[in-house]
Parts: sequence; C-alpha cells; structure tokens
Amino acid sequence: MKGTILSAAVLCLAAPMANAAAPGSPQGTAALSLYKDIVEIRSAAGHGKVPEVAARVVKDLKAAGFADADIKVVPMGETVYLIARYPGKAGSKKQPVAFLAHMDVVDAKPEDWSFDPFVLREKDGDFLGRGTLDNKMGVAHLTRAFADLKTSGFVPDRDLYLGFSGDEETGMATTRALVDALKPAKLEYALNSDAGGGALAPDGKPFGYGMQVAEKTFATFDVTIRNEGGHSSRPRKDNAIYDLAALLKNVETLKFPIQANSVTRASFGAMAKELKASQPQVAEMLRRFSENPNDAEAAAALSSSEEFEPEMRTTCVATMLNAGHAENALPQRAIGTVNCRIFPGVEVATVQAALEQAGGNPKAEWKVRGTPTASPVSEPRPDVTAAVKSALALHYPGVAITPYQESGGTDGMWFRIAGVPTFAVSPIFMDMKKMRAHGLDENAPVASFYNGLDYWPHLIKTLAGGKK
Repeated sequence: MKGTILSAAVLCLAAPMANAAAPGSPQGTAALSLYKDIVEIRSAAGHGKVPEVAARVVKDLKAAGFADADIKVVPMGETVYLIARYPGKAGSKKQPVAFLAHMDVVDAKPEDWSFDPFVLREKDGDFLGRGTLDNKMGVAHLTRAFADLKTSGFVPDRDLYLGFSGDEETGMATTRALVDALKPAKLEYALNSDAGGGALAPDGKPFGYGMQVAEKTFATFDVTIRNEGGHSSRPRKDNAIYDLAALLKNVETLKFPIQANSVTRASFGAMAKELKASQPQVAEMLRRFSENPNDAEAAAALSSSEEFEPEMRTTCVATMLNAGHAENALPQRAIGTVNCRIFPGVEVATVQAALEQAGGNPKAEWKVRGTPTASPVSEPRPDVTAAVKSALALHYPGVAITPYQESGGTDGMWFRIAGVPTFAVSPIFMDMKKMRAHGLDENAPVASFYNGLDYWPHLIKTLAGGKK
C-alpha cells in the first residue's frame, strides 16, 4: 500500500450499513483464514516463499470452482506471478478488466519488532504483521471476491482477471511479465488494490477518499566513495565513511523545484473546498496553489508540510548504507543508497546531475539502478468513479472521491506504460498518522478488512454486470 494522502474536512455522512461479511460469517471466516495464512508466509525477497502465497490463493480459487486451465502460476527465479481468469458471458465483446495486487512484502527483522512480524495478531482494532496492509489485505480481498462471486453463480458480462505480482517491492520483473502475459486479453482498464483509499480522523470519522490515477517515477541511485584504506591504528585524513557521510548530509539539504500538473492541482483544489471550514488557513494556501502554482507564498507554506511536499516536487532520501570490510581496517569503500520519487516530466538524468552537484564530491561514483521509467496519467473514467462511489456507499455513503498522484510506486505504473488505464481503489480507511506500511509493527484496520469483503464484490458486479 503506497499511502493514500487525501486529507479533507470531516464529511457529514449517513450511518454506514451493517457489514454483510462480518466476523464469524462464512465469508468472513474464509477470508480471515486466507489472510492469516498468507501474512504468516515470509514472502520477502531472498526467502523464496512467494510461491507458497500463490499456492494458498490457488487453493481458494479451485475450491470455488475455477478450472485449472484458468489459473496460471508462472515461476521467475525464486518468485512467481499469478493470473486467474474469471470467464465472462459467452460471446461477450466487452474488453476484460484486471484486478491487481502483489504477493511479496518488504522484509522485516523479528528482532526489531515488538512481536513476531510473521504471526498475524489483532489488537486495538488493527491487524498487525508484515504485509497486513501492504498488500496482503488486497490479495485476500480480491481472491475472496472472485471465489465468493464464483460460488454464488455470478457470471460477469466480460472476462475478468486477477493479476498478482511477486516482486513489486523490489525489481518488478514479475510485474512486467504479468503485463506482457495479459496483453493478448486487450484489457480495457485495471483496478489496483495497492493504493487509493480513505483517511480517518482520530475519532474514526471519514475524511475524503483518494483514487490514485498517476505515480511519480521510482529511481534508486547508489553512490560509492573509494579509498586506499589501511590499518585502523593509523587513521588517515581521508576516510571513505566520513566522506560518504558528508556527501549524504549535503544531499539531505537538496530541494527540487516546486511543480504541479492537472492531477495535483485538481486534488489540492478539492481539498481546499473540504478544509475551508475546519482549517481555513491551510484551505486558502491549497486554493491559491491550485489556481496558481507560481504563488511563492502558498508553495512555501504547503511544501513545509510532510503531507503536501511529496505531491509538489521530486524528493530524494538516503535509505541504505554499506561500508568497510573489517573492524580493524580503514574502509576501502563506502556505498550509500538514495531513493528518489521523481515528479512526472522530470528526466532521471536531471535528478542524477542534481544529486552529483549537491553531493559536492567529484570523486564520488553515482549509478542508477535498472532503467527507471515514467508512467502516464490515467484520466478518470466516469463509469469507474461511479462504481467506486457506489461500493464505498455501503459503509461510507456520501464520501467525496478525488483523483490524486501517488508519491510512491506500484505495479500500476507498468500497466499504464503498456497503455492500460489503471486506477488504484483500495477500500481501506485509516488514520494516516498511524499507518506503518514498510515500517515496524505494520498495521491494517480490522474494520477495513471486513468492509472490503463487501466492497470488492459490489464493485465487480457494478462494473461487470452479468448474470447473478
């Protein structure tokens, strides 16, 4: 889950309906069993366990009546990707739709956590464990939506596909393979469970809902400082670790230019209207920036906030270090990793040049990992927006939907690059200040887990009509 950031004023909403897939119900019990099993699989890179997640998903799909021929699990090194086809009405000429999630997780070191990250537990209204939020709730939701609809006899008016990747958190090689494998299907669009969603106030009342339609470009740079090294008993004036530390402190101060596009201006404008009563000063800055991104005062005020800055400029931050070869030797090499989220339209080479200049060390070696690729904006579709609004109304009637640009990265970028409009529409609502995806003690709301078991089938039936 790549952090929904759509803060808005508390809306006056009707009371939500009761949850049909409540704890203890057949749907809820089956979904919780799946969720528990896959959260407790350490499907991080290097552990080779993504195939176990896929096998558990396949178990539920086959039990629901999906044919072997409609399920494909494709190995790629230690990981896999999964495609499951839900056959539509015979003879339908409507283009298929894909539903996306990823089965891998960012790794977690048990010794750093306050509990075992690979044992699902429930506490204070949250499910806790690595992947509970990012993105195994999405895997469970979509798997059970397909399974429950199939069991009920529902026949969609077009083919539907599950597309689960196996290395979204690292190289996204399975994502690109997944896109290629689905090209013959000629998808009309894709819906991603790994982003989007709503925000809750501390008192549990809902704020606005964000539908992700664009992403910044993900690019990682490694910077290396080399040195002759020597014996630690004879320190020298130049030291690879100290030189790298100085360079990274310089990079810390780098601020890229403020930018805006049609998506960010529209989302800021929508937030301005919602915040006008409760936070008038913030609302005014949002309004002014949405109308004129060259408004220096508004730009400065908003970019000083960790909430708004990622939507307004390219950001780069140091994330990893690797230095030295022995405790009693001077370091011969020190490597720092800098992860950047690049605003659409900015070239990767431009960002690297800015990092090199800011670092201030001409001897430093900068290298970008892989081949970062920018993705286009998916213009909102009225039918998708209306269907999402209808599904949200099951539990949050009247909530406003605002398209937004993601500061993180998801599988959706590769579908957009391939020409498939992709919208991230997770049903998860949570207090964003309590979100701990990728961090210690990752959490996901219990209420959102059960709400999602109603949301996804409703959304699918609304968009894919068919026979019930």
